[in-house]
Amino acid sequence: MGSPVRAFFRIALYLAMTAALLPIQVFALKFNRALAKSLPMFYHRLCTRILGFDIRVHGKMKSEPPVLFACNHTSYSDIAILGALLPASFVAKAEVAGWPLFGVLAKLQRTVFVDRRASRATKQRDEMILRLEAGDNLILFPEGTSSDGNAVLPFKSALFSVAQVEPNGAPLTVQPVSVAYTRLDGMPIGRALRPYFAWYGDMTLAPHFWEVAGLGHATVDVVFHPAVTIAEYQSRKALAEYCYAVVAEGVSRANAGRLDGLLPAPAS
Repeated sequence: MGSPVRAFFRIALYLAMTAALLPIQVFALKFNRALAKSLPMFYHRLCTRILGFDIRVHGKMKSEPPVLFACNHTSYSDIAILGALLPASFVAKAEVAGWPLFGVLAKLQRTVFVDRRASRATKQRDEMILRLEAGDNLILFPEGTSSDGNAVLPFKSALFSVAQVEPNGAPLTVQPVSVAYTRLDGMPIGRALRPYFAWYGDMTLAPHFWEVAGLGHATVDVVFHPAVTIAEYQSRKALAEYCYAVVAEGVSRANAGRLDGLLPAPAS
């Protein structure tokens, strides 16, 4: 479906821009913490433009940190899309740290890496708590993996354990966020075409990235749902179920082209 010429020039521009900004972020992490937080958003906004993603925002982002954003996960391109909108770091599985290029970029954005070993759970939660207490926002993908974009996988309640703590003595704000790839060159993307953007299962990264880069302009709908705290629920499982329900509904409505009637999130 895509254009090899378009893919070549987009990837070349993406790599050139990354190479130019990477040493600046390395410097910022050592000497300018404010720049280290703001530069990733600038970088991701450039990435979305280069790769042809047009982002439509619905609802209102909770702006007072710290916030844990709970989002569905379809592809590596979610990182650029959410990173362009949210002043936050990601929570990612430990394997990402070893990925070529993307692992380096994740570390430079101060990503919190987690693995499934029970022996590491406490240390990882403590690291997230310290980041939240320092005023950092975190982006969590509670599915634990990526989907084909047609539906949202169940959220893993264990990943919401950090929501049980109160950074700086106040309940942690959790905001569910839906991300859906809905149009290609203005035409609705159906169930059959959505996996062109989704990266899941045993797909190989490089060929998929080449294919995505060769496509036209894609519209991505991002829905910010009403924020909550775990104090409003009986357990982290109940919190996970709420977040799953609203995120799944948002993705379903976006895929069906029915977001106009979706109520915006309350003002932060």
